[in-house]
Amino acid sequence: MESERAQLYLNLWLSLLSQGSAPEQASALRRYVSTWPGVQQVFWLPWQPSEQVYTNDEDGPALPSGHGNPLNASDDGIREQLQSQICIPLPNIRPGDSWLAGRLRRAGLAHGGMISLMPKGRTSEGEGILVISTEQPSHVSSLTAMGTLLKTLLANISAQPPEGLLQSDPLPTVRFDKQAKPKAINISMQNLLSCRDDLSLQDLLPVNYVQLIASCLKQERVIAEVESKLDERYFLWQFFPEPSMGSVIVRCRDATQEILNKREAETASRLYRLITENTTDLISRHRPDGGFLDASAASWTLLGYWPEELRGMQVREMVHPSDRDLLLLQMVEPLERDGYLTLTYRIRHRDGHYLWFETAFRGIRETYTGDVVEIVGISRDITARVRAEEENRRLAEVVRANTDLVLFTDSHWQLTKMNPSARTALGICEEGELPNLADFLSPQDFDRLREEGWEEAIRQGAWTTEVKLTPLKYKTGFVASLVLLAHKGAGGQYYASLVARDMTERELREAEQRRHQDELAHTARLVTMGELASGIAHELNQPLAAVINYASASQRYLETLPQTPQNAARVAEGLQLICGQASHASAVINRLRNFLRKSPRNIQPLDIDMVVWEAVGLCASEASRYKVTINYCNAEHEKRSLVYGDAVLLEQVLINLLRNAIDANWSVHPNQDSMVDINVSTNAQWLLIRVKDQGPGLKPDESDKLFTPFYTSKPDGLGLGLSMSRTIVEGFGGSLDVEPSDRRGLTFCCSLPLRSNKDRSGEISGPRSNAC
Repeated sequence: MESERAQLYLNLWLSLLSQGSAPEQASALRRYVSTWPGVQQVFWLPWQPSEQVYTNDEDGPALPSGHGNPLNASDDGIREQLQSQICIPLPNIRPGDSWLAGRLRRAGLAHGGMISLMPKGRTSEGEGILVISTEQPSHVSSLTAMGTLLKTLLANISAQPPEGLLQSDPLPTVRFDKQAKPKAINISMQNLLSCRDDLSLQDLLPVNYVQLIASCLKQERVIAEVESKLDERYFLWQFFPEPSMGSVIVRCRDATQEILNKREAETASRLYRLITENTTDLISRHRPDGGFLDASAASWTLLGYWPEELRGMQVREMVHPSDRDLLLLQMVEPLERDGYLTLTYRIRHRDGHYLWFETAFRGIRETYTGDVVEIVGISRDITARVRAEEENRRLAEVVRANTDLVLFTDSHWQLTKMNPSARTALGICEEGELPNLADFLSPQDFDRLREEGWEEAIRQGAWTTEVKLTPLKYKTGFVASLVLLAHKGAGGQYYASLVARDMTERELREAEQRRHQDELAHTARLVTMGELASGIAHELNQPLAAVINYASASQRYLETLPQTPQNAARVAEGLQLICGQASHASAVINRLRNFLRKSPRNIQPLDIDMVVWEAVGLCASEASRYKVTINYCNAEHEKRSLVYGDAVLLEQVLINLLRNAIDANWSVHPNQDSMVDINVSTNAQWLLIRVKDQGPGLKPDESDKLFTPFYTSKPDGLGLGLSMSRTIVEGFGGSLDVEPSDRRGLTFCCSLPLRSNKDRSGEISGPRSNAC
């Protein structure tokens, strides 16, 4: 490979001796000598007759200046020695006092030789010396042989074949023989090869250049545009056959920018095609009258038409009738004037429904007239966005018209917006900066909202409570039910929305409703007492009869007291018994009075044992008459005050349940002994009071009607007991439900919330879910 390279540069130098310039000849000669064994550096120093010195070549490596005055410098002695010797070793020159000797010393060239060359037929023109630096002193002997070769070639220069066509080619060119061996190169190829020291001709050529040369000669045809790559550069090669000479001229040109531009254009075209084919937007081309010329594949997913089906169709035929005229009016003038336009309109899907489209149109103008000859449109389905905007507008109108207070704040509780109802209720003017939310709340309410409420709203999305809102410039406020909602913005920041409702009217209505319920409950208690009158009369008659008997006996003892003094003790005993019976009668009357009293409901901690025993006591006479035994079991006996409520109202509920249980037992066990069980227990959140009878149970169609007002299975019943009882229990925050039994009988379960689950104000909230 190195020998082929040396032969190429030698042939190039020889051809340039007759046709090339001096710098080109020197460059080719240096590259040829560089291929000699052991050569490190090569300098070509032309002879300057006027100055009598050897100077540096303009384009090649240079030696430093020598010592002394350049005007007194002379290399004439060395020139005379070289005329008689083919090669002079550098160590023989260095000690001398010539100008060149000083330059060699300053350059540090220790080993090597010096060869003088002069083309045949010339005087001093083209004369010069080769200064060759070698690795070892032993290489100097080979320089003499190589110098002899060069002088011989110069003497026979006329015998070399002319290479005028090859050297005049401005493109890098090589001549190959039929074995694909390089025979000659031009100066352009030499310059190309000199761009890198380790570059060889094979590095530049296409990898299959041998086969290409053979095919070119065999088929006698030109092979063009064969690509090769060197580092980041691209070359295109042409192979021209020379059948008469059995050779091939190979030319190349640097096509780096051309190929990169072409590949970039291909990449861009491929990218544009991928974008067009895969984008969800519809890209379409239209005639100026709106007819489709072409469309992307998105036409199928958006409109239900294949691109081939749309070609030739008019956009006007697909646009909603209400938008057609407006679309055409808005398109023509802006496209002519500005060249682009964005429109929103409705377009019909193949199935018949309409979609909202947003299309950006751009006009393609004719080069000379400037008229719009084609329109390119990029359309996007914005149906979801339009519907969302319409929904937002509707919601905004609802917020503005809502009588509830709607407020929006930032993360620092600074009000940003509010509806008219909020401005009116809080006394805020339309003009001016909005205040902070803390200006309307008490410090306790604001701290509770900021700490407890905000954390709950972020975790659950919403938080509900009751607060007192005080309008600006007012000392008194109003109670409001407040819902706090936390929202997370696109940037990750949180902001709040609040919806507040003035509860003044609701509290008045609830108070009025409670008053009506209390009236109705009092009436129901009177009715119940009327139904229990005989039993109560019997219960009162017993102590009264005993009082009469004890009084009569005591009176007799008093009449005989003078005769029988010891009767005084009997009289005292009788009076004591009279007091006991009177106290018993008084207790019965007090129980009736408490049960029948008409007073506002009093919500307080209840002693469940006391409430249950009071109800059992009022039903004892009726239970005895119907041979019913009432069993009471309290698993939470030591926890006496577990729930809140009104003792009289809860007692009324238990009396209704007990009387229903007694009637149910009698219907199944007439004139027989039966039992009603009362059981009290608790779970995590509830206190449960169960009343279980041994009656017939429920019919399949009665479960949904059991708590309906005025529904009753008794011939003489009103149907208000159970419905009223459920209303009373729900007023305590609990529930009243029925549990069918696997056997005969029915169990009513009264669930009341435990005191530990009440909020700190101690107020009872609305109805709870069933805990039974």
